[in-house]
Amino acid sequence: MRLTKYGHACVRLEADGRVLVIDPGTLSEPEALDGADAVLVTHEHDDHIDVDQLRAARAANPALTVHTHAALAAELGAALGAGVSAVAVGDAFTVAGFSVRVVGGEHAEVVDGLPGCPNIGFVVDGLYHPGDALFVPAEQVETLLVPASGPWVKLGEVIEFVRAVAPARAFPIHDAHFNDIGLETFDWWLETKGGTDYARIPTGESVVLDS
Repeated sequence: MRLTKYGHACVRLEADGRVLVIDPGTLSEPEALDGADAVLVTHEHDDHIDVDQLRAARAANPALTVHTHAALAAELGAALGAGVSAVAVGDAFTVAGFSVRVVGGEHAEVVDGLPGCPNIGFVVDGLYHPGDALFVPAEQVETLLVPASGPWVKLGEVIEFVRAVAPARAFPIHDAHFNDIGLETFDWWLETKGGTDYARIPTGESVVLDS
């Protein structure tokens, strides 16, 4: 499986000509959706979903499907029409030939119970995208996508999250809020204290994941 990192929280998964994209938002590049068969969306915030980009991708491929939690699926169904499916925590399904399990449920709190919205994570063939949460799934995770920055993220909690998930490898996402100094600082801490094989994938570049 090939993993390509796009801006902020967006990643693209490819295997045998099949393409699955997770969280293509307003801070990610439109080309992440080129040739996509399906899209997974963790929650409704703009940095994780760009409806205009999804419309363009649907126009290019009318068979494109989108999968997200029920409240957002209802909104997207009105905007995009058919092909939007609601999924819930505990669901397991196959899309574009990838095996997906839905975990988590709630966005991490910033303060005063906010933002208080649903957030689902996706475990896709051993790769875990948590969205805006630090939920630790029960199943084994081979590749963890680690949220790096944002108003709800604390570095120490991220390190504890990585240790708890105990993946074979980890790559950062959700990093558009950092300048170069912030990226270097985060990477140093994760490399030093994360307890896993950690590396940064430059935007637009790819790695090939073994099982």
